[in-house]
Amino acid sequence: MASWSLKALSQVMRECAKSPGFDRVMGKVDVVSASPGKVVCQMRVDEEHLNRGGTLHGGMTATLVDIVSTMAIMYSERGAPGVSVDMNITYMNAAKVGEDVLITAQVLKQGRNLAFATVDLSNKATGKLLAQGRQTKHLGSS
Repeated sequence: MASWSLKALSQVMRECAKSPGFDRVMGKVDVVSASPGKVVCQMRVDEEHLNRGGTLHGGMTATLVDIVSTMAIMYSERGAPGVSVDMNITYMNAAKVGEDVLITAQVLKQGRNLAFATVDLSNKATGKLLAQGRQTKHLGSS
């Protein structure tokens, strides 16, 4: 396994937040726990994360799926972030301002060239599933 730690993953998240690009939306996301192939983060929904309807924006949800699943893949035996080749998200419930969202990413399988991960976004207080995403990443040849 790569030499990633909870501290290192938290640093990755801070670097995303400092980015001049789109990744800066991750500034309010904290890494809660990490074990090989699994990363749990949380975020309080703020005004900047909302759509016109006043709930968590689907694009923000997609970004959370992308980045947190990539972190889980990085914190696995290969330790490489890979390149996204496929991602899908099922939106089930809305999150509103002030609600805390848990983002749990788990590597399902990692092969020679591909890694597959799933991500659940849930309301921290109620446990209600908000969205579920899956991502496939190309890792390159070893």
